[in-house]
Amino acid sequence: MKIQIRQENPGDYEAVFEVVEKAFAAEEFSDQTEQFLVERLRKSDAFVPELSLVAELGDKIVGHILLTKLRLVNDQTKFESLALAPVSVLPEYQRKGIGGMLIEYSHQRAKELGFKSVVVLGHEKYYPKFGYQQADLFGIELPFDVPKENCMVIELVENGLTGLKGMVEYPKEFYE
Repeated sequence: MKIQIRQENPGDYEAVFEVVEKAFAAEEFSDQTEQFLVERLRKSDAFVPELSLVAELGDKIVGHILLTKLRLVNDQTKFESLALAPVSVLPEYQRKGIGGMLIEYSHQRAKELGFKSVVVLGHEKYYPKFGYQQADLFGIELPFDVPKENCMVIELVENGLTGLKGMVEYPKEFYE
């Protein structure tokens, strides 16, 4: 299976909508509206086109990942970081490593663009495989009540989170 990962372009939007919709259709901890979140984020100031990536098998889009800007805020200052939300793979292609390929490729691209960290609210057994750790270990909190083991962060560069304690401030599009 030869997967190619590339930047999403406007001609991919319909296929990506379908991939995200199908990927989350049966997820227990989902409201099944992630495809609309992707649409809102594309139109936001948080959108980084280089970090909206698709996985293709032949000429078929089978996966998508989106990293968007967010801020970590404390009493002294605000720091820029990224949110991983969502990563999606068509159900028939799940458990084949495509999601992991998208995550690792997006981390590399984000690092090349100068970002130092990524925050994710996700499965506590999946994301640690890619280096994610509980956010509270770094003094980072999410603005809503969720189990701490599901709130994770990764440093894209060594010491990328040193001294960056604070509350995650998601773009407003996450709440619409």
